[in-house]
Amino acid sequence: MQQNESLTSLNRMVWTSLLAALTAVGAYLQLPLGPIPFSLQPFFVMMAGLIMGPVGGAIVLCLYVGAGLAGLPVFVGGKSGFAHLLGPTGGFLIGFIAQAAITGMATRKLEARLPWLRDVLWGLFGIVVMYAIGVARLKMVLDVDWLKALTVGFLPFAPGDLVKLAAAVAVYRFMQDKRLLPK
Repeated sequence: MQQNESLTSLNRMVWTSLLAALTAVGAYLQLPLGPIPFSLQPFFVMMAGLIMGPVGGAIVLCLYVGAGLAGLPVFVGGKSGFAHLLGPTGGFLIGFIAQAAITGMATRKLEARLPWLRDVLWGLFGIVVMYAIGVARLKMVLDVDWLKALTVGFLPFAPGDLVKLAAAVAVYRFMQDKRLLPK
């Protein structure tokens, strides 16, 4: 019994580390578009929530943000440090933590006829919250009106994030069917 618990704990630690590292890799896979670059981070944020659940997903993103705050070059463009958190994209970093937790709510043991639809809906809610936090911070730091903040921080990225959500749900469902996920 104790050995199974140890293996489960080790499995979750490995997944936590892997997903935090993949989020960092996603920061390097990016296209610069204004003050907020287009990256693959949201895909890995959603995967963290789906794979690890609400608490585990938030822990993954706290580990990622903590690594950046500690000076590791894990943020977009190889940046790091507390100043980055205070900059225009800092709200999105905080929003990622909330997004992973909210997307992870899809993994609660709720009966659903269409579990993929439940995953998509929680993922959409996570995206909305992430953008609400990120765009609000962007507006405040750049001292622009809401329309400009939405035009710069939301409109160019929302369609891509919907594609990333569909991909994250598809990958998660595939991994779940193959029993590749932590318990």
